[in-house]
Amino acid sequence: MSKKEQVSPSLPTHRWVDRYLEYVLIEKGLSENSLACYSQDLTSLLSFLNDKSFRLEDLDDKVLFLYLTQLRAKGLKSRSLARHLSSLRGFFTFAVEEKWFKEDPGQLLENPKLPKKLPEFLSRDEISRFLKQPNTDSKLGIRDVAMLELLYAAGLRVSELISIKVLDFDPQTGILRVFGKGSKERLVPIHYTAQEILSTYIEATRPLFKPQSDFMFLNRSGKGLSRQGVWKLIKKYAAQAGIKRSISPHSFRHSFATHLLEGGADLRTVQLLLGHADISATEIYTHIQSQRLKSIHNKYHPRSGM
Repeated sequence: MSKKEQVSPSLPTHRWVDRYLEYVLIEKGLSENSLACYSQDLTSLLSFLNDKSFRLEDLDDKVLFLYLTQLRAKGLKSRSLARHLSSLRGFFTFAVEEKWFKEDPGQLLENPKLPKKLPEFLSRDEISRFLKQPNTDSKLGIRDVAMLELLYAAGLRVSELISIKVLDFDPQTGILRVFGKGSKERLVPIHYTAQEILSTYIEATRPLFKPQSDFMFLNRSGKGLSRQGVWKLIKKYAAQAGIKRSISPHSFRHSFATHLLEGGADLRTVQLLLGHADISATEIYTHIQSQRLKSIHNKYHPRSGM
């Protein structure tokens, strides 16, 4: 039998897991990427139980500890292990609610300690240099300026950027409709400069691409830009701007949040603009507020200059 004809062993499944994945897809509106991660993590657990001749129905904290020990032995780092545990905990919570488990088998497990990693963001000068790189004598350059301006003006994820459609932008109000994780909708106001650039692109430049879809940003064939396409453009313009650090589309999102907080915006407002469901996700930017408070204290406290 040739390699192509060989049938790979089927992955273990379980009706509980199937029901849970159906729930997070249909009722919670989880994105395809998140669903794939959940499925992969739960299938990994099922494979372990199958290899050890354990049943999911009999899972307890001891067996779960053995499983996590095996993951660490395979080289899974703390951050990946924490994400894996998050997937399992979501399933366990659902399983307890459905009365499949009497109690949560993972309730005694602690998350691995993660090193605090501050987000990589661009300075205002770097942003300014970056936005000057596209050649606006070409339709591609005009598209790229509009795309980069919007990425920074609205703090978008790259998945959100490539999903935006023409009708999601209201030029009268300057409001952009964004569909984030789990298809959750949020309305983001963008500043006047970005409004002007985006309106000009939509009216004068986008038609030159001979659109084959209603996505805002198009490739040479008139179809929607891909995630990889945006990444390549970011890398290209970062090099042209003389930025040596590793920059990604997400760096613009971090810069958006950081510069808002530097300007005096409160954390709750930034949370809403970023589309974070939980403010704990936004708190990673509190180092900016701490620096600002120290600066104000040093400047205005009557004893600071003594």
